[in-house]
Amino acid sequence: MRPGDEIALMARGWVGTPYRHQASRRGAGADCLGLIRGIWRELYGEEAGPVPAYGSDWRDFRVGDALEAAARRHLVVRGGAPEAGDVVLFKLMRHRPARHCGVMVGPDRFVHAQEHVGVVEVALSESWARRVAGVFGFP
Repeated sequence: MRPGDEIALMARGWVGTPYRHQASRRGAGADCLGLIRGIWRELYGEEAGPVPAYGSDWRDFRVGDALEAAARRHLVVRGGAPEAGDVVLFKLMRHRPARHCGVMVGPDRFVHAQEHVGVVEVALSESWARRVAGVFGFP
């Protein structure tokens, strides 16, 4: 099994977790960044040092690229099409920084935490694919 396949299985294990802003516990609650943080803990143990939760101000375009900066600091930049196990960042609005993330579980499917819905697996539709702002891997 490739490492990416193992990460994809972990991500699928989060499906059904309720959406909880700034939470990162499988089964109890997670937001999109909390999903990534929770998978990190499953892979490596507790995070080293303080890791900021997804703040409500991160949606404010004036805050800058906080999500991308965190990804560049803690993950590995990947090129090309996203593969199983990769973390994908999404721009929710054109010409604005990335504000959402998920984990690829196949060539055209990803898992993410969606407000009012929870952690779900969905297709990487054309609409989502257009919004991909970065592809990263766990180290």
